[in-house]
Amino acid sequence: MGRTALYRIVLVLLLGSLSTSCERSSTPASRSDITMSHGPDAHSYATPDQIVVRHLDLDWDVGFEDRTLDGSVTLQVERVATDADTLWLDTRDLTIGTVEQSGAGGAWRAAAFALDEPDPVLGAGLRVTLDADATRVRIAYRTSAEASGVQWLEPAQTAGGEQPFMFTQSQAIHARSWIPLQDTPGVRVTYTATVRTPAALRAVMSADTDLAAPLGGEFRFEMRQPIPSYLIALAVGDLEFRAMSDRTGVWAEPSVVAAAAAEFDDTEAMMVATEQLYGPYRWERYDLLVLPPSFPFGGMENPRLTFATPTVIAGDKSLVGLVAHELAHSWSGNLVTNASWRDFWLNEGFTVYLERRILEAVFGPERVAMEATLDWETLAEELDRLPPPDQILHVDLSGRDPDDGFTQVPYLKGELFLRRLEGLVGRERFDRFLRGYFDHFAFRSITTADFIAYLDTYLADTEVRAAVDVDGWIEEPGLPDDAPRTESDALVRVAALANDWAAGDRVSSTLPAAAWSTQEWLHFLRSLPPTLSTARLDELDAAFGLTEVGNAEVAHVWLLIAVRNDYAPAWSRLDRYLVEIGRRKLIKPLYDELVTTPEGRARAAAIYERARPGYHPIAAASIDEVVRASE
Repeated sequence: MGRTALYRIVLVLLLGSLSTSCERSSTPASRSDITMSHGPDAHSYATPDQIVVRHLDLDWDVGFEDRTLDGSVTLQVERVATDADTLWLDTRDLTIGTVEQSGAGGAWRAAAFALDEPDPVLGAGLRVTLDADATRVRIAYRTSAEASGVQWLEPAQTAGGEQPFMFTQSQAIHARSWIPLQDTPGVRVTYTATVRTPAALRAVMSADTDLAAPLGGEFRFEMRQPIPSYLIALAVGDLEFRAMSDRTGVWAEPSVVAAAAAEFDDTEAMMVATEQLYGPYRWERYDLLVLPPSFPFGGMENPRLTFATPTVIAGDKSLVGLVAHELAHSWSGNLVTNASWRDFWLNEGFTVYLERRILEAVFGPERVAMEATLDWETLAEELDRLPPPDQILHVDLSGRDPDDGFTQVPYLKGELFLRRLEGLVGRERFDRFLRGYFDHFAFRSITTADFIAYLDTYLADTEVRAAVDVDGWIEEPGLPDDAPRTESDALVRVAALANDWAAGDRVSSTLPAAAWSTQEWLHFLRSLPPTLSTARLDELDAAFGLTEVGNAEVAHVWLLIAVRNDYAPAWSRLDRYLVEIGRRKLIKPLYDELVTTPEGRARAAAIYERARPGYHPIAAASIDEVVRASE
């Protein structure tokens, strides 16, 4: 997912800090103990070692008036244990109508089923009793209007302002809120879907899509490659397509599509660079869907169709690292997938490493050096906040929501571990290792133990094992002393300028900022002292228009400075920013900072009252804990 994590929804659900994979979150979700499942995945009721689902046929009516999906799913199942007679599925807040079963080509007949009492995080286990010949199960059901994995937007919440919009977000365990299925990354399925919509709207999915399909109220999709449940995705809205190459393009609302295509037109070059390093792209097409601003993450790597936030459309391609990250997931995460959320670092650490290599190939090493420098600082701050158990790559999530593990650690500590291995054996040898890894485990879900076994077989010879404490990197908290560190010459210069400005040795108008990249602006602002006078902030703002800057990332850091220093000229922009943007990475830290003072808490509550209806449930659930904690 986009490189910020995914977070809790509804009571305690899903990320953040998502990049994502979703995006990386700055802090883990807090929650009480939860009841664990009885299956091999601690976060699923499924027992795929008994009966496993191999394929889904989905059929829905998309109801904007009542905010539900109404239809059915047909599951093709395989008995792993020949005497197994109970199919366990995951659900959350679904209304189950009928459950039927059939043998191969046989007639449908009723199947006995029971829906267990719901757990606040896991939802309710659905038990279906199967006859000995049953190979298919058909479930008629309806989603809740409050489904944790679905957001419904009014026309006013979209860029066009005329048509409604809906989209899904399934990672980590939210697919069960809109499909009864085995909601674990350890199970991979293919699927087809028939989606009926209002006639003026278009449906798109993480599947083979007819780019020229006319509007008319019905769309059909097929995903031929097996994927985990969290990668099933659907969106419906007023969408147009703009091709960027023969195999890449952008879906977006009409007013956004041209800017999005211009911003992301290096996507084909990124694909070619990745294929040269790590083997062929195996998903046929790579398109992007730019969602309305309420999307809570940077991006979500749904196969064939990355879901992306409009906040990365900066006009200068300075934030397209998100595209590189989500594209990299086509190898690390989508092709080779973590088998459980404890193994999440196998998705995200590898993806950040690949992202860096893609950016280096397309934009050069200095761009990567800047990104790596900023991320080192981010990881250091994260490790200072996290308790030792949450600093471990192979984090123990027993008895916890899986989103508790969606911190910066799997992303950035994971990438540093891979970079340490690369530095030891050399880039050429490490590239061969990674290409072989993707080939060997293609379309499989693996554990950390699987990775270590492969590492020991194909790379970690005696020399490597003696030089790198692999077990320490993976199973111990903190950052090992041999973690590789990158320094950016450009950011060193920027930090020096920030120090000069803060000391009064340089006025704002003399700063050579006209050609600064987003990364340089971020480093400059983060290098300033925490306490600044209104006069100094006025001077900086007058020189560069920071209060009204269009770049969402730069505006985020500037508004944090404004809140910390009670800078009144920024209040109007802060209000608009928090109402108009739903990306959790950008808005939650501002609420965190606001509530540190009584005056700020009152301001946060007033803004949140108006902003919350436009936030995705994922973002709203985590911000509720900040703004409404004392209610």
